[in-house]
Amino acid sequence: VDENDIGDINQQLEHRIARLEGVLRLQKTITESGRKIFATNGKKADFNTTLQTCKEAGGSIATPRNPGENEAIQYFVKTFNTYAYLGIKQSFIPGKFQFLDGTELSYTNWYLNEPSGKGEE
Repeated sequence: VDENDIGDINQQLEHRIARLEGVLRLQKTITESGRKIFATNGKKADFNTTLQTCKEAGGSIATPRNPGENEAIQYFVKTFNTYAYLGIKQSFIPGKFQFLDGTELSYTNWYLNEPSGKGEE
């Protein structure tokens, strides 16, 4: 395989991926922020099922690390008129949260008087 063939194959793959992403955007099942793609199947599930589904798809549950990523997640909340699970959990310190791997949150965007633990943070 010469360099031109590799370039042609690469271009074909990029074109095909762009077409597939376009279809998913029309179906409102993907959006992106920066270099990350956020996706949903639009189905309601419990937290553990959501974690497993994300893992099976080769990804991880959404963990907003900046305003753009937070907006990408809110896009699905608004589009499907539902809630979204995030890859964060309450720490041992009441009122404090952390990523699922135990690291401290570097970005938050809580509503006033939140988090309250009542699901509308």
